[in-house]
Amino acid sequence: MHVNEIQQWQHSHTFGTEEIHRGERRTRWVIVLTFSMMILEIIAGIAFGSMALLADGWHMATHAAALGVAAFAYAYARRRANDRRYSFGTGKVGALAGFGSAVSLAVVALLVLAESVGRLASPVNIRFNEAIGVAVVGLVVNLVSALLLRDHEHEEDHESDHHHDHNLRGAYLHVLADAVTSLLAIGALTVGKFLGWTWMDALTGILGSIVIARWSWGLLRDTSAVLLDSEVPDDRRRQIQAAIEADLDNRVSDLHLWRVGRRHIAAIVSIVTHKPRDPSHYKILLRQFDDLAHVTVEVHRCTDDPEDRCEQRAG
Repeated sequence: MHVNEIQQWQHSHTFGTEEIHRGERRTRWVIVLTFSMMILEIIAGIAFGSMALLADGWHMATHAAALGVAAFAYAYARRRANDRRYSFGTGKVGALAGFGSAVSLAVVALLVLAESVGRLASPVNIRFNEAIGVAVVGLVVNLVSALLLRDHEHEEDHESDHHHDHNLRGAYLHVLADAVTSLLAIGALTVGKFLGWTWMDALTGILGSIVIARWSWGLLRDTSAVLLDSEVPDDRRRQIQAAIEADLDNRVSDLHLWRVGRRHIAAIVSIVTHKPRDPSHYKILLRQFDDLAHVTVEVHRCTDDPEDRCEQRAG
């Protein structure tokens, strides 16, 4: 068979990863904002003696690194989109980056918790006015960054039928965690200034660590589902099986579904039937599912031999 004849049966395995998305561009801007604010908060936290401010600064440092990983993941997935070593493309690179972000969030939560407990045991003097001013600036920067990423996340969810870009989601949660810790720091510093409750500064760090840990767990759960090929919901599985079995006497004996891109699912379907058809016939039955981007079909003939227990095998 001539090469040109084979090419008509071949298709791309990039699944949209070769495109430059606005999420990648906005992530770069947020990296610049986050890194600049990180330097300011760490210096101010040391100079003014605020644990809440210092914790937020170091917290922001890990987030700057995580955002860097997110930007790298976008670029890597795009540049390697046509690399044949990735059998089903680089769609999971974003989920892997999101998983890394979740792990770093968990580490941040533990570090902030440990340092805050230490400050409860050994309080330090705080220059409240200066610390509050820096915390307010940090909150503004974090809110701007969160809006940049949040707007794009909504757009991507709409375009991809509410399937998350886990890489972008990880970056967004890092920025949102910064905003929450900045807000808590402002509240604690204000209370400490007017009521003299300096222990509120350290208590805020503990509360912030709990919030961050919860976000970390949610992101770990969702990205793990993608990496372990368990994200596709059972409803979609039942819909695909019903579409196949509604035709003639087809029975689906085996079905594998997994995500290969934000808007793309791959499927391997094994069918048992008395009247086998060409695989293209069964692929036509699945055309109603727009997110099915890579479908492999195998067909088995079910004979009339009593010992050939088709119904049992199909079940």
